[in-house]
Amino acid sequence: MGRYIKDDDFFGVQNYTRTLMGPEGSLPVPDGAETAQMGYEFYPQALGHVLRTVHKSLPIPLVITENGVAVSDDARRVVFIEEALCGVKSCVDEGIPVKGYMYWSLMDNFEWQKGFSMTFGLIAVDRDTMERRPKESLAFLGSRKEKQ
Repeated sequence: MGRYIKDDDFFGVQNYTRTLMGPEGSLPVPDGAETAQMGYEFYPQALGHVLRTVHKSLPIPLVITENGVAVSDDARRVVFIEEALCGVKSCVDEGIPVKGYMYWSLMDNFEWQKGFSMTFGLIAVDRDTMERRPKESLAFLGSRKEKQ
């Protein structure tokens, strides 16, 4: 562990997908895999994998500072959130000190390379009227409670 972060309160983790590696570097998204609007693989299981990997090298509390997916079908976002949070729960059950989860993003926002075309948000924004409309994924995430 680096001497500059060993005494930090937590380490922030940002994760959206996985990258498969081969002898020459990163590999393309597997054939037939579902992709998000940003072009990367729809792979919510990546969050649990990265939390475990980070914890092995950095055994301090972890906070998920960004995790989300840009999709036009909000039902797929619900699936993404549910599967990502199942991965987080399994990490916590294994004793990994995960202290928080922040979904990216609250509202459909401006993505520097893609403009307003990506829809990561839990709340839709009509760019003509600026009306905000909560999506089902917001209700789903807000209703998540740990099962006893």
